[in-house]
Amino acid sequence: MILVLSIEEIFTLALEYGYQIIRCQDYPKYKQSANNKILVNRVDIDLQCSGAVRIAEIFNKLGIKGTFFVRLHAKEYNPFSLENYRYLNFIKNSSHEIGLHSEVMDASKQWNLSSKNVLITDIEILNKMFGIKIDGISSHNGLTDSNNLDFWKDNKASDFGLLYEAYDSQPGFNLVNESIYITDSEYTQWKCYKNGILDKIDKRCLCNHLRDGNKIVYTLIHPITYKE
Repeated sequence: MILVLSIEEIFTLALEYGYQIIRCQDYPKYKQSANNKILVNRVDIDLQCSGAVRIAEIFNKLGIKGTFFVRLHAKEYNPFSLENYRYLNFIKNSSHEIGLHSEVMDASKQWNLSSKNVLITDIEILNKMFGIKIDGISSHNGLTDSNNLDFWKDNKASDFGLLYEAYDSQPGFNLVNESIYITDSEYTQWKCYKNGILDKIDKRCLCNHLRDGNKIVYTLIHPITYKE
């Protein structure tokens, strides 16, 4: 299904349908609330920061918050550039969550360094860069033959002073397995996981899943998917 609704329209519908829109770091607390419908709002900044700040502006207009995951090693953008740092600092200062979009296995293989040391260094850099202590990581699906999620087969987020990894199945988080997970990662159509299992048939827009009234919706969008 072609994406026909704007970001603002989709999240306005979520509010109208009674969803409480929260950041990833908020989920462990809010999932204990039995009566509230929750939309966990995630944005992976894969290719550009300018689109991310535009999405943050829309969220600010609607009075909602999200989690923005930042790459430190992207060839497509430099988070330390004068312009991008200003964009990312705006996102942080708007009370959106900043997290690390990790490429730990890619970096470890290409640099011949310990994956744990790569991650520890990346966390320290991101924290110092914005004067924060990040709670979470999402693993970037890069174009190498390494799978950055493989790092978490033998490691836990808590080992690194973190609350969660975005696909974490630890009992304290376990968001993917407890939700309807809707992502635009195929760019021209939506993809849906139901309690952690891919539904190969369901390509409906996020707005359709909101109309269904699912109690916990986990959404991932990428700024590069959307145009003004």
